[in-house]
Amino acid sequence: MRNNKNQPPIKSRDASVTVRPDWITIEEMDFPRLTKLSLPNVKEGEDISCCGSLEYYDKTYDRVNVKNEKPLQRIDRIFHTVTTTDDPVIRKLSKTEGNVYATDAILATLMCCTRSNYSWDIVIEKIGDKLFFDKRDNTEFDLLTVNETSVEPPQDDGNSLNSPRNLALEATFINHNFSQQVLKTGEPRYKFDEGNPFISEEEAGEVASVAYRYRKWDLDNGVVLISRCEHDAVMHGPNGELQFVTIKALNEWDSKLSGGVEWRQKLDTQRGAVLANELRNNACKLAKWTVQALLAGSDQIKFGYVSRAHVRDSSKHVILGTQQYKPNEFATQINLNMDNAWGILRCIVDICMKQKEGKYLIMKDPNKPMIRLYDIPDNTFESDNEDADDEETGDNTFQPLYPYSSIKRI
Repeated sequence: MRNNKNQPPIKSRDASVTVRPDWITIEEMDFPRLTKLSLPNVKEGEDISCCGSLEYYDKTYDRVNVKNEKPLQRIDRIFHTVTTTDDPVIRKLSKTEGNVYATDAILATLMCCTRSNYSWDIVIEKIGDKLFFDKRDNTEFDLLTVNETSVEPPQDDGNSLNSPRNLALEATFINHNFSQQVLKTGEPRYKFDEGNPFISEEEAGEVASVAYRYRKWDLDNGVVLISRCEHDAVMHGPNGELQFVTIKALNEWDSKLSGGVEWRQKLDTQRGAVLANELRNNACKLAKWTVQALLAGSDQIKFGYVSRAHVRDSSKHVILGTQQYKPNEFATQINLNMDNAWGILRCIVDICMKQKEGKYLIMKDPNKPMIRLYDIPDNTFESDNEDADDEETGDNTFQPLYPYSSIKRI
């Protein structure tokens, strides 16, 4: 064990949203209880609608290694991060299909909640006998955490390069660029029957490679879940078959502050040690990515290893390697039990279904291993951002400049 006498005490973390006096606590669910839940035998999701177009993965990136690194490029493409009730396809489906609605990112957050340390929140609206799970507008829900599950998580102050928020902005920026750089951009895309439902006319040509699968799961006892899931790319498998791919990037920021495993020394010869360190430090993020790949039915999940070119500069990065897994095999490797994940989701759905019509909020306690469900007034959050919230630059799109505008030299 490391001697922690000189370590500053871990600061208490802030809640993702301030709990107001008129909110009523309905339920507290502690993680030890949630980890015991199980909903076995949930069948593979059934496709209802498939939209969008995908570029092909460029297999030359499989040959990248430490001695043959590639600079991470900046690729200005738009990423849509539309919440459940703003999705026109889900709105239409909700009239005829299912009674619980969410996006894959929201489902993964709930299903992997017992691995989370940082606070997050999800709004639930009960309308009749239907539940809609949403993220709030203009929040950091779509930013990727960095070293959230580390023994010594990042604690630098807000302006620092290595503050939790700036690391999250950096990781999100890296993921967006990596996921697009490793594609064959000049070639024809694989297209689903329906086009991307979120593209406006002026955005054509600038939108990231993405396909959306709207899928349905029967969770028994009358609970039918509808979710929008995503693929990032396609590629040809060993026998020429088409495979759908989820692409994610792990990123190294300062090995001395994150477990002491230097990627440039270990990645080519001891990749297992690098991945084991990432699994310790980013257990929640990796589990969520795996859940999203499983929900979408991706055939492969591709991980990129991306490091800062210089440890004190978060604006330039290099790709040091890639790795590929089948999502179900990776889930086994990281002890991700989907029966438990479905059990947690079903427990939350059951509690919410028992409530009266109205608006609710689930929040991870910022400092304790538990989530709480609050009954909140119907107008909560509605007037917060009305002036600032513009349709084009609000929560529905990730303009490429956004994740980095505060800390990146353009």
